[in-house]
Amino acid sequence: MKRCEWADRSELEQSYHDNEWGVAIHDDRSLFEFLVLEGAQAGLSWSTILKKREGYRKAFDNFDAGKISRYSEDDISRLLSNPEIIRNRLKINAAITNARAFLKVQEQSGSFDHYIWQFVNGRPLRNSWEKMADIPSSTPESEVMSKDLRKRGFKFIGATICYAFMQAVGMVNDHVVGCFRYEEP
Repeated sequence: MKRCEWADRSELEQSYHDNEWGVAIHDDRSLFEFLVLEGAQAGLSWSTILKKREGYRKAFDNFDAGKISRYSEDDISRLLSNPEIIRNRLKINAAITNARAFLKVQEQSGSFDHYIWQFVNGRPLRNSWEKMADIPSSTPESEVMSKDLRKRGFKFIGATICYAFMQAVGMVNDHVVGCFRYEEP
């Protein structure tokens, strides 16, 4: 079975690629999870984040934005000492800041899903990349998304992070054309 080449490095990456990556997500909690995880990934490999994903779910109250938005300095200290996550103060603070901004977007738009999918007009973009090297690190859509999220107070949300988020949550199909998942996002 042919996959996108990045997914052949480990069983964890294979499973993530085969079952999750590029599948359209419309659940606000899941969208927030990927926002936090993509921000945590900045400067690191996605495999590092996948290995720590369960740790993140436990440490960050299963990505309940309401709970995270109320985290105190004690919670930050607890997170900074937790080896099951990336212990970076800026990334932890960004997750808390983003939870607050996320809740405001939900309030203004009815749901984060409704807000975030507007950047692709409500439908996944379908690319036709022949090889992984063809896939850009950002796009005009991710640039616009990043600027709007930053304007709304989000942190660790540059155009590259936004594009990785878009790929992860199925806003864009970036499976290469030879991948078995290309036709079935």
